Formats: sequence, structure tokens, C-alpha cells
Amino acid sequence: QVQLVESGGGSVQTGGSLRVTCAASGSIFSFKTMGWYRQAPGKQRELVATITRSGDTNYADSVKGRFTISRDNAKDTVYLQMNSLKPEDTAVYYCYANTWRSDYWGQGTQVTVSS
Repeated sequence: QVQLVESGGGSVQTGGSLRVTCAASGSIFSFKTMGWYRQAPGKQRELVATITRSGDTNYADSVKGRFTISRDNAKDTVYLQMNSLKPEDTAVYYCYANTWRSDYWGQGTQVTVSS
């Protein structure tokens, strides 16, 4: 059974930094794309950043230059370094991963940025 376990969320003031981590396990197939989505109250879930197994990245315009995604293929772990955080970054952040067979989601971790 595939599991995505997130950690590292929390509360920070505007301009601060946080790093969230997601460790994937349980798949007999390699994880292709891994990444992060977020959902703020009353809004739809949106893409934050993704990274392929070969290291190609994709970022939402709203986080470019502030967030950095990386992954460790040997550990099936993806990281999101978030700098210069803004109140509008407040959301539940969900880890995402896919194999050729299916998509998987983590349970979410709360990130709160106060002004």
C-alpha cells in the first residue's frame, strides 16, 4: 500500500521560511512525478511545484523565486523549501506522487503565515 507522509508544516510570520518534506513508500513501481499542491479555505486545490525523476521542475507563478522543490530518488522523498512566505501562502499543503499506474496523495500539512 502506497503511503505519502508529510512533515514540517507549521506557523511562521511574514517573510519567514519553512521546509516541508514528503516521504513516499510502498510502491513496487518508481515514482515519476512528485510534488506539492495546496488548498486554502474556500478555494480549490492548486499546484505549487512538481519535479520529475530526472529533476525537471515546474512552479506556480505565485511561488517562483521564493519556493524550491527538490527530491531524493533513493529515498523517494520530496522537499519544498519555502522562503519569503506571505499570508496568502497559508493553506494545507498536500504531497503528490504518481507512478505509471496511479496517482497518490498525502494527508496534508498545515502551513500558516501570519502578518
